[in-house]
Amino acid sequence: MLSLTTFYAGWSVYQQRLAAAIAPLEGSQLALRASSHTWTVGRIAAHIVAARVWWFYARAGEGAGLIPDEQWNAMERWDGASATGLDTAELIRGLELTWHMIESALQRWTPTDLEYVFASRPEDTAARSRQWIVWHVLEHDVFHGGEISCILGAHGLAAIALE
Repeated sequence: MLSLTTFYAGWSVYQQRLAAAIAPLEGSQLALRASSHTWTVGRIAAHIVAARVWWFYARAGEGAGLIPDEQWNAMERWDGASATGLDTAELIRGLELTWHMIESALQRWTPTDLEYVFASRPEDTAARSRQWIVWHVLEHDVFHGGEISCILGAHGLAAIALE
């Protein structure tokens, strides 16, 4: 069986480098932002986790059994007010758990599986294919990881290592 991990191998590397850039940060560093009206590094990292949970767990049905449903549901709420106050360890755990969920799906799904379309839902009126979900979450990770890199770099801290 042809695994999708072959096509998305770079995403795994990016995940590792994103986590490595966040892992050494202290609370005051997680509170850094580009300007007074933008999200903090910690808030952006929490948003990445919440979006992964929303699309892969809540929408695509992945991750069942990896951790209890209430933990997935709690991470999905990281996209709101509960995102404040998360520490580095919680953010790294969220990134690692959500990556494990994504990686597991990519290992099982075939190119044909990407064609499957999930029906529309009240909170997202469009029907979405697995392919759309994979691409959207990947580009979402890269976009917001870029924000984190810019903020860290602007404050003299190590950004996400891209080689």
